[in-house]
Amino acid sequence: MENINVISSISDRIAAQSHFRTLRLPSPFQPRIEVLAKTEDWYDWAGYKAPNSLWDSELEYFAIRSQSALFDISPMVKYRIDGPSAEACLNRITLRNVAKLKPGRVHYTAWCDDEGHVLDDGTLFRLTEQKFRLCCQERHLAWLLDSACGFDVRIKEETEAIAGLALQGPISFALLRDAGFAGIEKLQLFDLADFPHENGAVTISRTGFTGDLGYELFVETKLALSLWDRLWQAGEHRGLRAIGYHALNRARLEAGLIVANADFSTAEHALRADRARMPDEIGLGFMVNENKGHFNGRHAILEARQNKSLRHILIGLEIEGNIPAEHAIVYHQKKREVGLVSAAIWSPMAKRNIAIASLSRPFGDTTTDDLWVEIYAMRELKYERLMKRAKVVPRPFIKLDRRSANPPADF
Repeated sequence: MENINVISSISDRIAAQSHFRTLRLPSPFQPRIEVLAKTEDWYDWAGYKAPNSLWDSELEYFAIRSQSALFDISPMVKYRIDGPSAEACLNRITLRNVAKLKPGRVHYTAWCDDEGHVLDDGTLFRLTEQKFRLCCQERHLAWLLDSACGFDVRIKEETEAIAGLALQGPISFALLRDAGFAGIEKLQLFDLADFPHENGAVTISRTGFTGDLGYELFVETKLALSLWDRLWQAGEHRGLRAIGYHALNRARLEAGLIVANADFSTAEHALRADRARMPDEIGLGFMVNENKGHFNGRHAILEARQNKSLRHILIGLEIEGNIPAEHAIVYHQKKREVGLVSAAIWSPMAKRNIAIASLSRPFGDTTTDDLWVEIYAMRELKYERLMKRAKVVPRPFIKLDRRSANPPADF
């Protein structure tokens, strides 16, 4: 039996279970963001005050695709997981084989409850042999602590202690080089490394949520503003712009990426049993590693595959016309309701009307013909019901070579 060295104090559990009582927190970058916020369009992200837009959401989107954009990811929930059994613990909790994740690398993963329903998805950073950072959408401290029983591991939330920035776009590499991050050209897709900053260090990974060339930077909150200023100064003559969530959401949709509790309901937030989803039902089946031994939900996931009892499928759609079909109902033969669109835009890059939708099988799986979406469009102060043809298409909707180019293009 491995030694148990899990942080499980009463204060930790209270913090994990009553975080909703906290008022909106300011980001470590709030003093810089507030100055740039011309629209005053804010939303709540994990208890933080975060911008939907700062100046113009459409132009913010084009900043991602044509120059470089800075997005505050400090509210993203972050956990430090370290100790001799950290790898074994994470292998027990998550779907992918953590033993294959080498120090200095990142992978996208997910984790499930015992019934095989997805609790959340996120990125796992292997900082050293025994030290990891798990970033995700929802808070799971109490669940992680319970799941770590029997492992010699330490788990601690560090959301407030670590500030984060996403620097995305074709100019992002050149900007980091100009900012003095020597050796940044060595980072390949999903690599990470530490770089000196002030009297500390910044962890930079070649990751992002836009499908574009981009990086994510993590630093102690006391160094947050100096990091922002360092990037902003380097980007002054390169068109660097700060952006809000609306612009990022457009880019992630073009990249075919999904958002928890937007494109699928996480198991803890599903109010009805039929709302929870297994990995294979939301396009995350590729993560499931059947050969690594036991992990949360393994039996239920494999049994559903064997019995062919998976009921849903998450797909990409291309829709006739140019009116976004967000939250539109999907029909088969204009008669039978078979699913719902969760996210949709007219894509400036793909020049297509695209969407992500969850359908009931076999629709969208083996039955992909004669699908329609019901859109209500405002025409001369009156909503008109439009039935537009839809076809199943692969994700991502766009694929940019610069995202994975080695070394990145220099501008």
